[in-house]
Amino acid sequence: MRIEEIIRACKKRDRSGQKALYDRYAPQMMSICMRYCRHREDAEDVLCQGMFRILDKIDQYTGKGNFEGWMKRIIINECLMHLRKKKLRYEEIDDTIQIESDAISVEEQLIYRDVLKLLDQLPTGYRTVFSLYVIDGYKHKEIAEKLGISINTSKSQLILAKKRLRSIVLNQYLAKPNELKDQP
Repeated sequence: MRIEEIIRACKKRDRSGQKALYDRYAPQMMSICMRYCRHREDAEDVLCQGMFRILDKIDQYTGKGNFEGWMKRIIINECLMHLRKKKLRYEEIDDTIQIESDAISVEEQLIYRDVLKLLDQLPTGYRTVFSLYVIDGYKHKEIAEKLGISINTSKSQLILAKKRLRSIVLNQYLAKPNELKDQP
């Protein structure tokens, strides 16, 4: 089934179209949920809620723009609502923190699976801002609005997340390069 046919079927509340949509996009949307949720069970719950919301709001998709991007925004918003319910906390810090110019660029040197393992080691606030900014392409202003924080807090969370990721990479993975290969 082509995506246009799936969307039409979903708008008619056809179960086979809904199943086709879920089967096609659930793995990709689950990977987004895993970036924001520390535990797989939470990510699965958020995925179910997000897919339900997508099917419920599918009439609002006009066909303009990328359907996958439309779904992704809904899933990300579901992840953020989940985090809000868990009373996500952000550390306020001085916005004058500097990043070394010769620092390792984690997001450019690791494959996606390894990034997820690394992100799981970050505090929730760091992980959320890092995912929104680096992976999902949101700007600090948008992140601040979505999370109800200041732009400076968004920037500081990103700086701290990168700094922590850099430290983890240097201490854990570069010191023991074979350790990463041995993990499932």
